Amino acid sequence: MLFACPLLIKIVQSHKRLNQFSLGVLLFLELVTLASSQNCPVNCMCTSTDVKCINQGFTAVPKHLPEHVKDLFISGNNISRLSVDSFPDLLNQLTDLHLTGDKIEQVEPNTFSNLPSLRLLDISNNRLLSFSPEAFFVNNNLQELNLSRSLYNYSYINEISNLLQNGTSRLSRLDLSHNDLLYLPENIFSNLWNLSRLDLRNNSLVSIRNGTLRNLHLQKLDLRENSLRELRNSTLAELSLQQGIWLGGNPWNCDCIEDLVLWLGRAEQVMDRQELVCAEPERLRQVRLLQVNRTELQCTFSDDMKGVLETSYVFLGMVLALIGVIFLFVLYLNRKGIKRWMYNIRDACRDHMEGYHYRYEINSDPRLANLSLNSDV
Repeated sequence: MLFACPLLIKIVQSHKRLNQFSLGVLLFLELVTLASSQNCPVNCMCTSTDVKCINQGFTAVPKHLPEHVKDLFISGNNISRLSVDSFPDLLNQLTDLHLTGDKIEQVEPNTFSNLPSLRLLDISNNRLLSFSPEAFFVNNNLQELNLSRSLYNYSYINEISNLLQNGTSRLSRLDLSHNDLLYLPENIFSNLWNLSRLDLRNNSLVSIRNGTLRNLHLQKLDLRENSLRELRNSTLAELSLQQGIWLGGNPWNCDCIEDLVLWLGRAEQVMDRQELVCAEPERLRQVRLLQVNRTELQCTFSDDMKGVLETSYVFLGMVLALIGVIFLFVLYLNRKGIKRWMYNIRDACRDHMEGYHYRYEINSDPRLANLSLNSDV
């Protein structure tokens, strides 16, 4: 505390004209700053409510964090694993936690159990292999989760799906952008009743499965820069329930998008609908979707109708196969009668053929013919 005396003397000298109350406030703030700096982890920067440990090469979360910290930044380090030992002290006032660019691969159970007020978790720019749904305590208050550029590869989306369905029911904002996702698991958002903003930009999504957006009422849904070529009618119905949608930067196939074009014409919630352009076929490339002439479309059936027809063909094949099985079963049950019937037909055919053969021999031999006439006489 001795090094603070010259600073305090300067403050007193420079504020001689201030009343005693103002001078007391300045002294109090200076003492608070000095006290907080004494509890600051090594190689970190601290204020009364913020702690920043950035690009210091930490291999674990620094220990003995100030108990009054509200915003904690631990970024650009080499922390591969987060566990219950990462935050051993109870931090009741910590609301915002930033763990960006730390090369995190694993988040184990009870990692954030000592952070009861945690509202925002930014764990972007990492390489997650596993994220336990039990990392947060039951009935946690997490409202914002940033997982942008956080997955090791797209196949680990199932880990995140399990987390979202079991550990973060109060989320209002979710960022899954820049993860090269090819698909979204079924019911991935089914338990996020409060979700209002969903960012799926810059992935490789080729379709939105039926029911993926069911029960969601988003204020913002960002699907820009994916690989969407068309949207099913069932997906369009789910999108109609959202308030703000962005769809730009997708390679739309304009050969069979009549339903999509009609929907866009009345979907004012699509903020960039005037900017959507065709990528295929060649004759319609760079043509705006809202300007596509319906007479140029070569699609006979809508995508949903194709699905119905395919289902009908499968059902018809199953019915015919069932009829065939029943027919063969009936033949098997009557195999003796059928065998006897076949023998009767064979014998009848043999007698008939012998009669024809006898008549042929008589007609071909004149002597037999005369003998036959004499016998008749």
